[in-house]
Amino acid sequence: MNIISETVKAMTGYNIHIVKTDKYKTNTIVWKMKAPLRKEEATLRALLPYVLQSSNKEFPTTGTLRSYLDELYGASLYVDLAKKGEFHIISFSLEMANEKFLSDPTPLLKKAIEFLAGLLMKPNADESAFHKETVANEKRTLKQRIQSVYDDKMRYSNYRLIQEMCKEEPYSLHVHGDMDAVDSITPEILYDYYQNALKQDELDLYIIGDVSEEEVFGVVSEQLQFSERTPKIIHSSNYVSKNNVHEVIEEQEVKQGKLNIGYRTNIKYGDEDYYALQIFNGVFGGFSHSKLFLNVREKASLAYYVTSRLESHKGLMMVMSGIDNKNYDQAIQIINEQMDAMKRGDFTEEEMEQTKAVIKNQLLETIDTSRGMVEILYHNVVSKKDISLDEWMEKMDLVTKKDIIAVANKIHLDTVYFLTGKGDTK
Repeated sequence: MNIISETVKAMTGYNIHIVKTDKYKTNTIVWKMKAPLRKEEATLRALLPYVLQSSNKEFPTTGTLRSYLDELYGASLYVDLAKKGEFHIISFSLEMANEKFLSDPTPLLKKAIEFLAGLLMKPNADESAFHKETVANEKRTLKQRIQSVYDDKMRYSNYRLIQEMCKEEPYSLHVHGDMDAVDSITPEILYDYYQNALKQDELDLYIIGDVSEEEVFGVVSEQLQFSERTPKIIHSSNYVSKNNVHEVIEEQEVKQGKLNIGYRTNIKYGDEDYYALQIFNGVFGGFSHSKLFLNVREKASLAYYVTSRLESHKGLMMVMSGIDNKNYDQAIQIINEQMDAMKRGDFTEEEMEQTKAVIKNQLLETIDTSRGMVEILYHNVVSKKDISLDEWMEKMDLVTKKDIIAVANKIHLDTVYFLTGKGDTK
Protein backbone atom coordinates (compact mmCIF):
# COMPACT_ATOMS: atom_id res chain seq x y z
CA MET A 1 0.00 0.00 0.00
CA ASN A 2 1.40 3.40 -0.98
CA ILE A 3 -0.83 6.04 0.62
CA ILE A 4 1.06 9.01 -0.83
CA SER A 5 3.22 8.76 -3.94
CA GLU A 6 5.66 11.69 -3.96
CA THR A 7 8.13 12.55 -6.71
CA VAL A 8 10.98 14.85 -5.58
CA LYS A 9 13.31 16.55 -8.03
CA ALA A 10 16.12 19.04 -7.46
CA MET A 11 15.62 22.25 -9.44
CA THR A 12 17.79 25.38 -9.57
CA GLY A 13 18.00 26.48 -5.93
CA TYR A 14 15.00 24.48 -4.63
CA ASN A 15 13.30 21.09 -4.63
CA ILE A 16 9.98 20.36 -6.30
CA HIS A 17 7.65 17.73 -4.81
CA ILE A 18 4.83 16.44 -6.99
CA VAL A 19 2.03 14.25 -5.69
CA LYS A 20 0.01 13.09 -8.66
CA THR A 21 -3.44 12.14 -7.40
CA ASP A 22 -7.02 12.19 -8.64
CA LYS A 23 -8.27 12.46 -5.04
CA TYR A 24 -9.11 16.16 -5.39
CA LYS A 25 -11.04 18.22 -7.95
CA THR A 26 -8.52 21.03 -7.37
CA ASN A 27 -4.79 21.48 -7.83
CA THR A 28 -2.75 22.93 -4.98
CA ILE A 29 0.61 24.72 -5.03
CA VAL A 30 2.46 25.26 -1.76
CA TRP A 31 5.74 27.20 -1.61
CA LYS A 32 7.78 26.83 1.59
CA MET A 33 10.76 28.86 2.77
CA LYS A 34 12.70 27.54 5.78
CA ALA A 35 15.36 29.33 7.84
CA PRO A 36 16.69 29.05 11.40
CA LEU A 37 14.78 31.04 14.03
CA ARG A 38 16.76 34.15 14.94
CA LYS A 39 15.75 36.95 17.32
CA GLU A 40 17.07 39.71 15.04
CA GLU A 41 15.15 38.36 12.02
CA ALA A 42 11.93 36.87 13.45
CA THR A 43 9.78 40.01 13.11
CA LEU A 44 11.11 40.81 9.63
CA ARG A 45 10.33 37.28 8.58
CA ALA A 46 6.84 37.47 10.08
CA LEU A 47 6.10 40.62 8.07
CA LEU A 48 7.60 39.53 4.72
CA PRO A 49 4.97 37.04 3.40
CA TYR A 50 2.10 39.44 4.08
CA VAL A 51 3.83 42.24 2.16
CA LEU A 52 4.57 39.86 -0.75
CA GLN A 53 0.98 38.55 -0.95
CA SER A 54 -0.71 41.96 -0.84
CA SER A 55 0.50 43.23 -4.24
CA ASN A 56 3.28 42.94 -6.81
CA LYS A 57 4.62 44.66 -9.95
CA GLU A 58 1.83 43.31 -12.16
CA PHE A 59 -0.93 43.83 -9.59
CA PRO A 60 0.10 46.93 -7.61
CA THR A 61 -2.95 46.90 -5.31
CA THR A 62 -4.55 44.18 -3.23
CA GLY A 63 -7.81 44.73 -5.11
CA THR A 64 -6.30 44.08 -8.56
CA LEU A 65 -4.40 41.05 -7.26
CA ARG A 66 -7.49 39.47 -5.72
CA SER A 67 -9.56 40.27 -8.83
CA TYR A 68 -7.06 38.31 -10.92
CA LEU A 69 -7.45 35.31 -8.60
CA ASP A 70 -11.21 35.55 -9.08
CA GLU A 71 -10.66 35.38 -12.84
CA LEU A 72 -8.81 32.08 -12.31
CA TYR A 73 -12.15 30.49 -11.35
CA GLY A 74 -11.89 31.77 -7.77
CA ALA A 75 -8.37 30.56 -7.02
CA SER A 76 -7.45 31.11 -3.36
CA LEU A 77 -4.18 32.41 -1.92
CA TYR A 78 -3.07 31.98 1.71
CA VAL A 79 0.13 32.74 3.55
CA ASP A 80 1.15 31.16 6.82
CA LEU A 81 3.98 31.20 9.34
CA ALA A 82 5.04 28.27 11.49
CA LYS A 83 7.74 27.11 13.86
CA LYS A 84 8.95 23.57 13.42
CA GLY A 85 11.69 22.85 15.88
CA GLU A 86 14.03 25.83 15.69
CA PHE A 87 13.12 26.70 12.11
CA HIS A 88 10.88 29.57 11.01
CA ILE A 89 8.81 28.55 7.99
CA ILE A 90 6.92 30.75 5.53
CA SER A 91 4.24 29.11 3.36
CA PHE A 92 2.37 30.41 0.33
CA SER A 93 -0.58 28.24 -0.73
CA LEU A 94 -2.51 28.54 -3.99
CA GLU A 95 -5.53 26.38 -4.69
CA MET A 96 -7.35 26.42 -8.01
CA ALA A 97 -9.84 24.33 -9.97
CA ASN A 98 -8.38 21.56 -12.09
CA GLU A 99 -9.01 22.62 -15.69
CA LYS A 100 -9.77 18.99 -16.59
CA PHE A 101 -13.18 19.52 -14.99
CA LEU A 102 -13.93 22.79 -16.82
CA SER A 103 -15.17 23.41 -20.34
CA ASP A 104 -12.90 26.48 -20.49
CA PRO A 105 -9.44 25.49 -21.85
CA THR A 106 -7.60 28.17 -19.76
CA PRO A 107 -4.39 26.53 -18.42
CA LEU A 108 -5.12 27.37 -14.78
CA LEU A 109 -2.17 25.49 -13.27
CA LYS A 110 0.30 27.20 -15.59
CA LYS A 111 -1.21 30.60 -14.83
CA ALA A 112 -1.11 29.89 -11.08
CA ILE A 113 2.59 28.95 -11.23
CA GLU A 114 3.28 32.14 -13.20
CA PHE A 115 1.30 34.11 -10.59
CA LEU A 116 3.33 32.57 -7.73
CA ALA A 117 6.57 33.39 -9.55
CA GLY A 118 5.38 36.99 -9.87
CA LEU A 119 4.66 37.21 -6.13
CA LEU A 120 8.07 35.86 -5.22
CA MET A 121 10.30 37.45 -7.83
CA LYS A 122 8.55 40.64 -8.98
CA PRO A 123 7.35 42.31 -5.78
CA ASN A 124 5.79 45.74 -5.47
CA ALA A 125 9.17 47.42 -4.97
CA ASP A 126 11.80 49.58 -6.60
CA GLU A 127 15.46 48.52 -6.67
CA SER A 128 16.04 48.99 -2.95
CA ALA A 129 12.72 49.16 -1.08
CA PHE A 130 9.22 47.73 -0.90
CA HIS A 131 6.23 49.97 -1.59
CA LYS A 132 6.05 52.28 1.42
CA GLU A 133 2.26 52.26 2.02
CA THR A 134 2.07 48.47 1.67
CA VAL A 135 4.74 48.00 4.35
CA ALA A 136 3.02 50.52 6.65
CA ASN A 137 -0.35 48.76 6.27
CA GLU A 138 1.11 45.32 6.91
CA LYS A 139 3.07 46.57 9.95
CA ARG A 140 -0.21 47.72 11.50
CA THR A 141 -1.79 44.34 10.77
CA LEU A 142 1.23 42.49 12.20
CA LYS A 143 0.91 44.46 15.43
CA GLN A 144 -2.74 43.39 15.64
CA ARG A 145 -1.72 39.78 15.02
CA ILE A 146 0.85 39.91 17.84
CA GLN A 147 -1.62 41.67 20.16
CA SER A 148 -4.25 38.99 19.51
CA VAL A 149 -1.96 36.44 21.20
CA TYR A 150 -2.03 38.54 24.39
CA ASP A 151 -5.82 38.93 24.19
CA ASP A 152 -6.45 35.17 23.84
CA LYS A 153 -5.39 33.83 27.23
CA MET A 154 -5.24 30.21 26.07
CA ARG A 155 -2.73 31.09 23.34
CA TYR A 156 -0.96 33.56 25.60
CA SER A 157 -0.38 31.02 28.38
CA ASN A 158 1.01 28.50 25.90
CA TYR A 159 3.35 31.16 24.50
CA ARG A 160 4.48 32.14 28.03
CA LEU A 161 5.16 28.51 28.93
CA ILE A 162 7.44 28.15 25.89
CA GLN A 163 9.07 31.51 26.61
CA GLU A 164 9.92 30.42 30.16
CA MET A 165 10.82 26.84 29.28
CA CYS A 166 13.08 27.68 26.34
CA LYS A 167 14.47 30.98 27.69
CA GLU A 168 17.96 30.69 26.17
CA GLU A 169 16.82 28.87 23.02
CA PRO A 170 15.60 30.18 19.65
CA TYR A 171 12.35 28.22 20.10
CA SER A 172 11.27 30.79 22.71
CA LEU A 173 10.69 33.32 19.90
CA HIS A 174 7.10 33.88 18.82
CA VAL A 175 6.21 32.93 15.25
CA HIS A 176 4.92 36.49 14.61
CA GLY A 177 7.98 38.16 16.10
CA ASP A 178 8.16 40.90 18.71
CA MET A 179 5.85 43.92 19.01
CA ASP A 180 8.78 46.17 19.99
CA ALA A 181 10.66 45.29 16.79
CA VAL A 182 7.87 46.22 14.33
CA ASP A 183 8.28 50.01 14.29
CA SER A 184 11.97 49.92 13.34
CA ILE A 185 11.31 47.93 10.13
CA THR A 186 11.63 50.16 7.06
CA PRO A 187 10.75 49.30 3.44
CA GLU A 188 14.52 49.25 2.74
CA ILE A 189 15.41 46.93 5.65
CA LEU A 190 12.60 44.52 4.74
CA TYR A 191 13.63 44.51 1.06
CA ASP A 192 17.21 43.70 2.02
CA TYR A 193 15.99 40.84 4.21
CA TYR A 194 13.81 39.55 1.36
CA GLN A 195 16.81 39.46 -1.01
CA ASN A 196 18.84 37.48 1.53
CA ALA A 197 15.96 35.07 2.23
CA LEU A 198 15.64 34.21 -1.47
CA LYS A 199 19.39 33.50 -1.59
CA GLN A 200 19.74 31.58 1.67
CA ASP A 201 16.45 29.90 2.71
CA GLU A 202 15.78 26.25 2.02
CA LEU A 203 13.08 26.37 -0.67
CA ASP A 204 10.51 23.69 -1.50
CA LEU A 205 7.64 23.71 -3.98
CA TYR A 206 4.76 21.23 -3.61
CA ILE A 207 2.24 20.57 -6.37
CA ILE A 208 -0.64 18.28 -5.47
CA GLY A 209 -3.34 17.14 -7.89
CA ASP A 210 -4.19 15.33 -11.11
CA VAL A 211 -1.33 16.93 -13.05
CA SER A 212 1.17 16.00 -15.75
CA GLU A 213 4.61 15.80 -14.15
CA GLU A 214 6.32 16.59 -17.44
CA GLU A 215 4.18 19.68 -17.97
CA VAL A 216 4.74 20.86 -14.40
CA PHE A 217 8.53 20.45 -14.61
CA GLY A 218 8.54 22.42 -17.85
CA VAL A 219 6.54 25.39 -16.50
CA VAL A 220 8.30 25.46 -13.15
CA SER A 221 11.84 25.32 -14.56
CA GLU A 222 10.97 28.24 -16.83
CA GLN A 223 9.29 30.38 -14.15
CA LEU A 224 11.21 29.68 -10.93
CA GLN A 225 14.98 29.81 -10.82
CA PHE A 226 17.07 30.73 -7.81
CA SER A 227 20.73 30.65 -6.87
CA GLU A 228 22.08 27.35 -5.60
CA ARG A 229 22.52 27.19 -1.85
CA THR A 230 23.42 24.84 0.98
CA PRO A 231 20.54 24.96 3.47
CA LYS A 232 21.53 25.90 7.01
CA ILE A 233 21.48 23.04 9.52
CA ILE A 234 20.85 23.55 13.23
CA HIS A 235 23.34 21.37 15.05
CA SER A 236 22.33 21.77 18.66
CA SER A 237 20.32 23.83 21.08
CA ASN A 238 21.54 25.82 24.06
CA TYR A 239 19.26 23.74 26.29
CA VAL A 240 20.84 22.77 29.59
CA SER A 241 19.02 20.23 31.74
CA LYS A 242 17.53 21.83 34.86
CA ASN A 243 17.90 20.14 38.22
CA ASN A 244 14.69 21.68 39.55
CA VAL A 245 11.29 22.22 37.98
CA HIS A 246 10.88 25.86 36.94
CA GLU A 247 7.61 27.25 38.33
CA VAL A 248 6.11 30.55 37.12
CA ILE A 249 2.92 32.11 38.47
CA GLU A 250 1.60 35.18 36.66
CA GLU A 251 -1.36 37.27 37.76
CA GLN A 252 -3.76 39.03 35.40
CA GLU A 253 -7.44 39.96 35.34
CA VAL A 254 -8.64 36.46 34.44
CA LYS A 255 -11.56 34.49 35.83
CA GLN A 256 -10.29 31.08 34.73
CA GLY A 257 -6.75 29.96 35.50
CA LYS A 258 -4.56 28.58 32.73
CA LEU A 259 -2.24 25.79 33.87
CA ASN A 260 0.36 24.87 31.24
CA ILE A 261 3.08 22.31 31.91
CA GLY A 262 6.13 21.67 29.73
CA TYR A 263 8.09 18.42 29.51
CA ARG A 264 11.28 17.50 27.66
CA THR A 265 10.66 14.24 25.79
CA ASN A 266 14.24 13.90 24.49
CA ILE A 267 12.70 12.36 21.34
CA LYS A 268 12.21 13.97 17.93
CA TYR A 269 10.42 13.12 14.69
CA GLY A 270 12.30 10.35 12.90
CA ASP A 271 13.84 8.85 16.04
CA GLU A 272 13.11 5.15 16.43
CA ASP A 273 11.05 5.72 19.58
CA TYR A 274 9.05 8.63 18.09
CA TYR A 275 6.20 6.25 17.22
CA ALA A 276 5.98 5.02 20.81
CA LEU A 277 6.02 8.66 21.94
CA GLN A 278 2.95 9.36 19.79
CA ILE A 279 1.08 6.48 21.41
CA PHE A 280 2.27 7.63 24.84
CA ASN A 281 0.92 11.14 24.22
CA GLY A 282 -2.44 9.78 23.05
CA VAL A 283 -2.89 7.54 26.10
CA PHE A 284 -1.60 10.24 28.49
CA GLY A 285 -3.42 13.35 27.34
CA GLY A 286 -3.96 13.69 23.61
CA PHE A 287 -7.55 12.46 23.27
CA SER A 288 -10.90 12.25 25.02
CA HIS A 289 -10.14 8.68 26.16
CA SER A 290 -6.79 9.72 27.69
CA LYS A 291 -5.79 9.66 31.35
CA LEU A 292 -5.71 13.43 31.75
CA PHE A 293 -9.19 13.91 30.30
CA LEU A 294 -10.74 11.08 32.31
CA ASN A 295 -9.04 11.82 35.64
CA VAL A 296 -8.55 15.59 35.70
CA ARG A 297 -11.69 16.68 33.88
CA GLU A 298 -14.25 13.90 34.20
CA LYS A 299 -13.58 12.24 37.58
CA ALA A 300 -12.21 15.17 39.60
CA SER A 301 -14.09 17.89 37.67
CA LEU A 302 -11.04 20.15 37.99
CA ALA A 303 -10.58 21.35 34.42
CA TYR A 304 -12.73 23.05 31.79
CA TYR A 305 -10.35 21.57 29.24
CA VAL A 306 -7.17 19.52 29.47
CA THR A 307 -5.01 18.10 26.69
CA SER A 308 -1.40 17.33 25.82
CA ARG A 309 0.41 17.85 22.54
CA LEU A 310 3.86 17.18 21.10
CA GLU A 311 6.29 19.53 19.38
CA SER A 312 7.80 16.78 17.27
CA HIS A 313 10.84 18.65 15.92
CA LYS A 314 11.90 20.15 19.24
CA GLY A 315 11.29 17.23 21.57
CA LEU A 316 8.71 18.91 23.82
CA MET A 317 5.35 17.91 25.23
CA MET A 318 2.94 20.51 26.58
CA VAL A 319 -0.06 19.94 28.84
CA MET A 320 -2.65 22.72 28.58
CA SER A 321 -5.60 23.09 30.94
CA GLY A 322 -8.14 25.61 32.15
CA ILE A 323 -8.88 25.37 35.87
CA ASP A 324 -10.38 27.35 38.74
CA ASN A 325 -7.57 29.26 40.42
CA LYS A 326 -8.15 27.47 43.75
CA ASN A 327 -7.59 24.04 42.15
CA TYR A 328 -3.93 24.55 41.20
CA ASP A 329 -2.33 22.16 43.70
CA GLN A 330 -4.89 19.41 43.19
CA ALA A 331 -4.65 19.64 39.39
CA ILE A 332 -0.84 19.44 39.51
CA GLN A 333 -1.05 16.43 41.82
CA ILE A 334 -3.45 14.50 39.56
CA ILE A 335 -1.46 15.34 36.38
CA ASN A 336 1.73 14.11 38.09
CA GLU A 337 -0.07 10.92 39.17
CA GLN A 338 -1.04 10.21 35.54
CA MET A 339 2.57 10.64 34.41
CA ASP A 340 3.73 8.28 37.18
CA ALA A 341 1.08 5.75 36.09
CA MET A 342 2.42 5.87 32.52
CA LYS A 343 5.99 5.31 33.78
CA ARG A 344 4.81 2.26 35.77
CA GLY A 345 2.89 0.85 32.81
CA ASP A 346 -0.49 1.40 34.43
CA PHE A 347 -2.45 1.41 31.16
CA THR A 348 -4.14 -1.30 29.13
CA GLU A 349 -3.59 -2.87 25.71
CA GLU A 350 -7.09 -1.64 24.88
CA GLU A 351 -6.08 1.98 25.56
CA MET A 352 -3.03 1.50 23.32
CA GLU A 353 -5.05 0.01 20.46
CA GLN A 354 -7.71 2.71 20.73
CA THR A 355 -4.98 5.36 20.59
CA LYS A 356 -3.32 3.77 17.55
CA ALA A 357 -6.66 3.73 15.74
CA VAL A 358 -7.39 7.40 16.57
CA ILE A 359 -3.93 8.56 15.43
CA LYS A 360 -4.26 6.63 12.17
CA ASN A 361 -7.66 8.22 11.55
CA GLN A 362 -6.20 11.65 12.30
CA LEU A 363 -3.39 11.11 9.79
CA LEU A 364 -5.81 9.91 7.12
CA GLU A 365 -8.13 12.85 7.80
CA THR A 366 -5.17 15.23 7.48
CA ILE A 367 -4.38 13.99 3.98
CA ASP A 368 -8.03 14.41 2.98
CA THR A 369 -6.95 17.98 2.17
CA SER A 370 -4.06 18.73 -0.14
CA ARG A 371 -2.55 21.28 2.24
CA GLY A 372 -2.75 18.70 5.04
CA MET A 373 -0.89 16.27 2.80
CA VAL A 374 1.87 18.85 2.30
CA GLU A 375 2.23 19.29 6.08
CA ILE A 376 2.68 15.53 6.52
CA LEU A 377 5.31 15.38 3.75
CA TYR A 378 7.14 18.49 4.97
CA HIS A 379 8.12 16.75 8.23
CA ASN A 380 10.78 14.97 6.15
CA VAL A 381 12.26 18.25 4.87
CA VAL A 382 12.52 19.66 8.39
CA SER A 383 13.95 16.48 9.91
CA LYS A 384 16.12 15.44 6.92
CA LYS A 385 14.48 12.01 7.10
CA ASP A 386 12.62 9.99 4.48
CA ILE A 387 9.66 8.44 6.26
CA SER A 388 6.59 7.51 4.22
CA LEU A 389 3.11 7.63 5.73
CA ASP A 390 2.91 3.85 5.23
CA GLU A 391 6.10 3.37 7.28
CA TRP A 392 4.80 5.77 9.95
CA MET A 393 1.61 3.73 10.39
CA GLU A 394 3.40 0.37 10.26
CA LYS A 395 5.87 1.42 12.96
CA MET A 396 3.05 2.67 15.18
CA ASP A 397 1.37 -0.73 14.85
CA LEU A 398 4.54 -2.39 16.16
CA VAL A 399 4.70 -0.27 19.34
CA THR A 400 4.45 -2.39 22.49
CA LYS A 401 3.62 -1.58 26.09
CA LYS A 402 7.31 -1.99 26.94
CA ASP A 403 8.19 0.64 24.29
CA ILE A 404 5.73 3.14 25.78
CA ILE A 405 7.04 2.61 29.33
CA ALA A 406 10.60 3.17 28.05
CA VAL A 407 9.51 6.42 26.36
CA ALA A 408 7.62 7.56 29.48
CA ASN A 409 10.80 7.19 31.51
CA LYS A 410 12.73 9.44 29.12
CA ILE A 411 10.27 12.31 29.71
CA HIS A 412 11.21 14.96 32.27
CA LEU A 413 9.07 17.68 33.80
CA ASP A 414 10.70 21.03 33.00
CA THR A 415 8.40 24.02 33.59
CA VAL A 416 5.04 24.74 35.22
CA TYR A 417 3.34 27.99 34.19
CA PHE A 418 0.13 29.21 35.82
CA LEU A 419 -1.84 32.26 34.75
CA THR A 420 -4.14 33.17 37.63
CA GLY A 421 -6.48 35.97 38.69
CA LYS A 422 -5.12 38.97 40.59
CA GLY A 423 -5.20 38.40 44.32
CA ASP A 424 -5.87 34.68 43.91
CA THR A 425 -3.47 32.32 45.57
CA LYS A 426 -2.73 28.72 44.72
